[in-house]
Amino acid sequence: MITLTYQYKLKPTQHQEAEINHILDVCKSVYNYGLRERKDWLNSRKSPINSCSIVSEYIIPADTPYPNYNHQAKNLTIAKKTNPRLKSVNAQALQQNLKTLDRAFSDMKSQGKGFPRFRKKLRSFIFPAMLKNCLGNNRVKLPQLGWIKIRQSRPYPDGFQAKQARIIKKATGYYLMITFTSSDLVPDNPVGKRSLGIDAGIESFVATSTGKLIKSPKFLLSKLRELKLLQRRLKKKKIGSNNWLKLRMENS
Repeated sequence: MITLTYQYKLKPTQHQEAEINHILDVCKSVYNYGLRERKDWLNSRKSPINSCSIVSEYIIPADTPYPNYNHQAKNLTIAKKTNPRLKSVNAQALQQNLKTLDRAFSDMKSQGKGFPRFRKKLRSFIFPAMLKNCLGNNRVKLPQLGWIKIRQSRPYPDGFQAKQARIIKKATGYYLMITFTSSDLVPDNPVGKRSLGIDAGIESFVATSTGKLIKSPKFLLSKLRELKLLQRRLKKKKIGSNNWLKLRMENS
């Protein structure tokens, strides 16, 4: 599968711009709420099993499951039925924030990254599923926003299907990143009878897979003495004269 991502600048109306800012604000709240829920669950388990700590106690029942993505996504679906603020935003866009949070916890465990932090601002959100026939001339149809104008700086790729869209808020305006996918496979490079690996190094100019090391030619050092001589001769010439122009050509 081949994947391409194109970026276009958005030209939203005032209503669409307000709707984008509203989605960003709600997505930020969902992310921070999910992070708070996970932190509370972990803090409630810090007390020793044989004693009670003054700092942390079981503020959450012991049989409460860990709030992973599946648990939080299920609770989000339930909360959308009664919370008008959550109901006003596309459900898939909200779920993507919980996936981002879950990925941050996975990276913290596997890659040794720091604990996820609360977000004061959110700069982007994702529509993971695009609508049918959503691409038009200088406009794109997005869930919840409808048809929105773009500055189509490049044509859409032929033979590709729009998979998802990300809206990014920058200092210079709003931008849309569309991910296109194609079912075509990238052909493998033909393998010959003999292959050679080449790597550019620091001590050696080139190192091959056969163990051969090629030293750097150092063209500048070999011509440095000649360059200094020409520069001394140029210094003595009158600026603008024919000899001066000739030496200038030799130096360059």
